[in-house]
Amino acid sequence: MLELLAPAGSMEAVAAAVQNGADAVYLGYGDFNARRNAKNFSREEFAAAVSYCHVRGTKVYLTLNTLLTDRELPQAADFAVEASTLGADAVLVQDMGVLRMVRQVAPDLPIHASTQMTVHNLDGVKMVADLGMTRAVLSRELSRDQIEYICQHSPIEIEVFAHGALCMCYSGQCFLSSVIGGRSGNRGLCAQPCRLKYGWEGKADSYPLSLKDLSLAGYLRQLRKMGVKCVKLEGRMKRPEYVAVVTGIFSRAIHEDREPTPQEMEQLQAAFSRQGFTQGYYLDQQGSHMFGVREETREPKELFAAARNTYQSGEAQRVPVTFYAMLRTGEPAHVGVKDPEGRVSTVEGPVPEEARTRPLTADAVEKQLARTGGTPYRAERMRVLVEDGLSLPLSTLNALRRDALDGLTKQREQLPQRRTGEYHPGARYENRREAPALTISVRSADQVTQELLDLGPAMVYIPLEELAAHPEKANAPAGTSIGVILPRIAWDREFPQMVENLKKVKDLGVKDALVGNLGMIQVAKELGFTLRGDFGLEVYNAQAVKEYKRLGFSSLTLSFELKFPQIRDISKSLDTELITYGRLPLMIMENCIIQNRTGGCKQGCQGTNILTDRKGAKFPVVKAPGCRNELLNSQKLFLADKAADYRRIGLWAQRLLFTTETPDECVQVTRRYLEQGSWSPNEYTRGLYYRDVE
Repeated sequence: MLELLAPAGSMEAVAAAVQNGADAVYLGYGDFNARRNAKNFSREEFAAAVSYCHVRGTKVYLTLNTLLTDRELPQAADFAVEASTLGADAVLVQDMGVLRMVRQVAPDLPIHASTQMTVHNLDGVKMVADLGMTRAVLSRELSRDQIEYICQHSPIEIEVFAHGALCMCYSGQCFLSSVIGGRSGNRGLCAQPCRLKYGWEGKADSYPLSLKDLSLAGYLRQLRKMGVKCVKLEGRMKRPEYVAVVTGIFSRAIHEDREPTPQEMEQLQAAFSRQGFTQGYYLDQQGSHMFGVREETREPKELFAAARNTYQSGEAQRVPVTFYAMLRTGEPAHVGVKDPEGRVSTVEGPVPEEARTRPLTADAVEKQLARTGGTPYRAERMRVLVEDGLSLPLSTLNALRRDALDGLTKQREQLPQRRTGEYHPGARYENRREAPALTISVRSADQVTQELLDLGPAMVYIPLEELAAHPEKANAPAGTSIGVILPRIAWDREFPQMVENLKKVKDLGVKDALVGNLGMIQVAKELGFTLRGDFGLEVYNAQAVKEYKRLGFSSLTLSFELKFPQIRDISKSLDTELITYGRLPLMIMENCIIQNRTGGCKQGCQGTNILTDRKGAKFPVVKAPGCRNELLNSQKLFLADKAADYRRIGLWAQRLLFTTETPDECVQVTRRYLEQGSWSPNEYTRGLYYRDVE
């Protein structure tokens, strides 16, 4: 049976989910989760929610799935310990530093890899399994075939999103909200700028980044047969009535092994939609039909009133139990109840008397014990022995039933006995004192010229496809190394070509691989490359640095959402680099907005396309590996005149990120950063290094 996982942004939403058939709920405790604006739970509320859910056979998953600074980790550790002690069934994480911390302070608490980790191929699933996680929440962009392939070979449970909001960018790889608005989606405060108007040719007249809500309600049987363990409903920011409607429809469809009815689909749309639903990428048929916006509609008062009634007016009898009763001459009456997990509660009553008129029958006892209305329990089986000629008041039987169920409830509320530990940051490493070296990454092999190489960068990173197609670029003068950039996104069906290209560049003498996703680590390791971490790994704290060091990395690119003081304070147990120039990558997209614009693929991605926002800012859209798109920032990050600020924060290297630059511009920029020229961009940004990011 598929596990149905429902959102809970409040205690009322918990009740709405549970009373409508959720097998598990996910909720936030404290501020460190991907929906910080939700009504996250206090300690007392969290404890009450866990107790409420466990009594009714529902699991509780804690969301701790944001990037955290070193200063935030101690408090997050306290949350993790408390959640584990209070009985949370699992915790979802994104940050490798948080993962390391949870293993330390709550070693018995199961850990799930959040969709924010961008797990999208089998190697990524195997990697999180090796890290000790018991479940992976796959990226929402995967097709049916890809999900099935992963499920067939996965060593751990697989969870997929089945209903709710669909992001344009791969989760965990979106920086649009933070860079343009100072509110980080990776920190739980996405401002949803993708829902705003954008356009081409200088006009913001459409919604090319706003996807319809996902609904896989018609594919639940298929997902179960494929081996998916859990289907997830999005919506912690939505009201309890929405949770009740959606959870109820999905629960009935799962338990009755059917597709939703047309009426139920209408109810789903009435509860919330953006001009209907999309199957997302499930059928591997992306395109312009997937896009829509939220329209002004009237609240479905009748639908929501009926939904409220499901969790405000009574108790769903969710937990099947077996009753035992024994009434024998001269012995106290015995009543017991057993739950599906084997817990047993027994009570003892008065000695039955000899019947004067109508003796008590087994059928009568069963009928009375089955009256569990108003409780979470449903009498599924009866084991009753009543000797002939005995009598016992029905009120006494009722009291025994209540006492037995109360005893069972207390057992189901009992907290697990789990180990806990203290958070220890570990050894402190001194910052480097020398000025950082200069590294360069390019998007096109054409940007790597002899003139650029003669400037002596320590490392030049070239995309895998480009380097394989231009093997002559593997040659570099003494003192400069050529590294290969692995794609941040690569489905399993893309691996054979990727491996072939990696072998080609390895034979050319390339030794370094820039890795930006967990799913690319193993293939680079197996082929003998030196691992260097890219920005896609989202390194935000010293614990993440230590974890990647343990995995064999030689250097890491730190998150460009950090401030300089935070970077300075990170204990750097291995070499770190920082992007100090370039158009920062804001979104990587599976759905090709260039093709959506033109109506077909005419190699329009070979050039640069410009997406314009409401304020006239112009964002280049470029090709990413695998016929994907990448949205770049409208302004170039420029810090050449601020070198004194980043030279003293302990970096191994500063990186120049070349994307839309011409070969001549690449040379000019590099000379400027080497203090050999006066070039500067017309418009530029200092990025996030000097301002707070929420």
